[in-house]
Amino acid sequence: MALQTSADSPVPVRTVLQLVGGWIGRLGRVWVEGQITELNRRGGTVYLTLRDPAANMSVRVVGARGVFDNPAVVDGARVVVHAKPDFYINRGSFSLTAVEVRAVGIGELLARLEQLKRTLAAEGLFRPERKRPLPFLPGTVGLICGRDSAAERDVLENARRRWPAVSFKVEPVAVQGSYAVGEVVEALRRLDADPEVEVIVVTRGGGSLEDLLPFSDETMVRAVAAARTPVVSAIGHEQDSPLLDLVADHRASTPTDAAKRVVPDVREQVALIGQLRDRGRRAVTGRIERERTWLSSVRSRPALADPVREVERKHEQVLTARDRARRALSAALDRAGDQLVHTGARLTALSPAATLERGYAIVQRPDGAVVRSAEELETGDELVVRLPDGKRNVTVEK
Repeated sequence: MALQTSADSPVPVRTVLQLVGGWIGRLGRVWVEGQITELNRRGGTVYLTLRDPAANMSVRVVGARGVFDNPAVVDGARVVVHAKPDFYINRGSFSLTAVEVRAVGIGELLARLEQLKRTLAAEGLFRPERKRPLPFLPGTVGLICGRDSAAERDVLENARRRWPAVSFKVEPVAVQGSYAVGEVVEALRRLDADPEVEVIVVTRGGGSLEDLLPFSDETMVRAVAAARTPVVSAIGHEQDSPLLDLVADHRASTPTDAAKRVVPDVREQVALIGQLRDRGRRAVTGRIERERTWLSSVRSRPALADPVREVERKHEQVLTARDRARRALSAALDRAGDQLVHTGARLTALSPAATLERGYAIVQRPDGAVVRSAEELETGDELVVRLPDGKRNVTVEK
């Protein structure tokens, strides 16, 4: 039950500490996992700090020397402690009294890493499509590395040898041990928040599995996955493969390889520019030569080489067509004239006027009907006689 207190009715310190001690005492023995730091053996008692590898938290552990009589119990070792929580009322301090200590074996660590790897892969943190490309020429490179480490020198020297103008923001951190995860994650967040930093390199030299465990920690892996700045992992050597390599945007086999991936080689770029310039010059020269050849061929065509000649040729064609039209028209008129003469001759030959010219006459009634037989006539009929030189009216007498 909650302790009822007020400014008018406070409780003494001993009461609070006794209640806290009672609550902690009811917790019973627990198994706790952590990393050993500040190991100290004094007489028959061993004192150490058990630190959480993924958080900035720790607890004091006390135990008999026989409990910790294990070669694996050294600074930096991962252990599982069976302990009883104790609260010392006189000092108001909390600690764990160890009754058994077990070192976390390599096989168990590998099994845990494999399980974590499957979990993170199922969440999609290792998918290739979430990987971001590196900038071609970063203005500032963030470097997370050990203090005065060989990895730092390798990255800086190789990068500046390739591109002397490159700028670095170095964050020295612990790269192994209980403080490594917290310091690396905090450095990553500072560099990721810096707008000048365009790419971040996390690097350290090789080491044993235990040394590289911080770079497979879930907290660090998730921090790298959440970073907005591209991250290059250069942990250990080619055979080393912590989980950080899988979640980072790019993996470098060594710190030297990281420098080569992040910074281009100025000599290679100058040579490439020269090659591209030569290719561009050849392409432009070839294009100009092709256009010049085309222009020459166009200019050599008759229409452009001698424009007046084309006009004259068309003029000759017009004159030729005109003469042909005139000859065709004259021939047509001549043929029509000859046909007209022939038709007139035929008409004259068939006309009654020609018959009249030969001494014949045409006898007609006043209405124009031709008299074809004498039997048609009667005495007193009025007739018209057509002669070659005119007409005469006659009357039948008998």
